[in-house]
Amino acid sequence: MSNRSGLSIGEVAERAGVATSAIRYYERVGLLRAPSRESGRRVYDEEVFESLALIALARDAGFSVAETNALMHGFDRATPAGPRWRALAGRKLEEIAERIERAERMRVLIERLMRCQCHTLGECVRSRKAAMTAAKLPIT
Repeated sequence: MSNRSGLSIGEVAERAGVATSAIRYYERVGLLRAPSRESGRRVYDEEVFESLALIALARDAGFSVAETNALMHGFDRATPAGPRWRALAGRKLEEIAERIERAERMRVLIERLMRCQCHTLGECVRSRKAAMTAAKLPIT
């Protein structure tokens, strides 16, 4: 057992269930503050686990690194969690709605292609336009 204080990057990674490379990446992009160092090695305190859990929560909700960084560091420290989430969530919900609409267009197109009776790929292109028109979806 070591007589040093704090946790090594390996210990943090193991306990948090993340790769050490992810921890280094989060430090590099500013999501995690740089830890103190002892003999050149990173030494973390227990607070790192809360930050890693918050990063995972934001990632699972679909927030980008930049959005997560804004959530964690882009507000006055006195700003409660709720207003922080709400400031970012409205835009994210719009983005998700756009993705759902695109996924629906993709589903319609793929269902049509599953029934393909074309002899050439050129016919498929013409069939795609017809499928999108029939589904009243914009041809992109």
